[in-house]
Amino acid sequence: MKPNLIKNVHFRRLIFGKLISMLGSNIMQFALSLYVLSQTGSAALFASMLSISIIPRLLFSPFAGVVSDRFNRKTMIVSLDIMSGLVMFLAGLFFISQGQALTVLSIYVIIIALEIIEIFFHAAMSAVLPSIVKKEELLQANSYQTVVLNVGQLLAPVIAALLYTYTDMLWILWINAGCFLLSSFSEMTIAIPKTQKSDEKLSLKVFYQDTKEGLALIKKEKAISSMISLATIINFCIAPLFSVGLIFIIKTVLKVSNFEFGFYQMAISLSMIITPMFAVGIIKKYPISTVFYRSFMALGLIILVLSSVLIPSFRTWVNNSNYTFYMILVLSFLTGVTVSIANLANATIFQKVVPLSMMGRTSAVLTLLVTIFVPVGQMIFGFLYDIMDASVVMMIAGIILIIAVRLHKKQLTHLNIAE
Repeated sequence: MKPNLIKNVHFRRLIFGKLISMLGSNIMQFALSLYVLSQTGSAALFASMLSISIIPRLLFSPFAGVVSDRFNRKTMIVSLDIMSGLVMFLAGLFFISQGQALTVLSIYVIIIALEIIEIFFHAAMSAVLPSIVKKEELLQANSYQTVVLNVGQLLAPVIAALLYTYTDMLWILWINAGCFLLSSFSEMTIAIPKTQKSDEKLSLKVFYQDTKEGLALIKKEKAISSMISLATIINFCIAPLFSVGLIFIIKTVLKVSNFEFGFYQMAISLSMIITPMFAVGIIKKYPISTVFYRSFMALGLIILVLSSVLIPSFRTWVNNSNYTFYMILVLSFLTGVTVSIANLANATIFQKVVPLSMMGRTSAVLTLLVTIFVPVGQMIFGFLYDIMDASVVMMIAGIILIIAVRLHKKQLTHLNIAE
């Protein structure tokens, strides 16, 4: 990382605040899911704790984007983290009042409240990074941020499991309240330039006008619409690959041991962590728009190769499930590397081409589309895995991705972006 970026105290405080806030949110949701599973024994309720967040995202994402572009972002992120801490504190008091217990209904309320706050928090936070670092530092800043947050994502369920095993829910609630308050203190000291317009009171008319303005920008700027389109498609195709397809194949078809499956999961996580560390030097050798296009094309091709490895006749020819597993492991690792590079390039381009005054609205559109299409993709591809051979389903995903990238080639390779 460049020394001047390391010395940027506001950048360091931003990353620290985001990490602590993210840990608090993820630990809480995971711990509550474990609590519901242990108290009710219901797999359906356990799954609902993990998926319920889609409802507030669908309802509040557009509104959050408009609000974050209109009001002071620093005030918003600090206030929202304090609100999350307050929710945790009140949940702790409720836990005590109910005799050291939480009802299923109260858990739903807690998760939905935290999710609504998080939606507004991320909408406001979307423009903070490009506000406090120089344009030429955005790629490096995104790389560092990605490494830190990916490590946090990896640690959150481990920390939650340890806390749940060796403490009780009351301690977890108090600890999470402290995480959010600590994050807010860090964010209070960040100098964030004001780019918002707050001369009008927010009303339905203003909301409609601001939303229309944001959609007009997306429609006008082909670079933005292409990035949003491709990010949606990649989540539609790739999320089911990791969350449904490969798990189904490895555990059901190849019947690997739990140790091997754990090693596979670790390899995927490792690819997401180490890639941003070395990718910056490689990306800087080429126009970032070219990297964006080539990484998506490479991703589609890797998926096609992966589908070929899974063809029944090929598996029969190899005649060794261990060899097939190792090939899947390597290709999955390469998929994680390519996805990381594509996401890094996408985030950097997005921050460079979207005006700061409209960052909240455009990022909200992206969040909304991804929120919709990830579960849709999981349902569609999950159904296909039941009625087709896995190799065919993966081939379909790879072809969809390659066709989508080719259709956007002109917009992606002719972006006029200051490097």
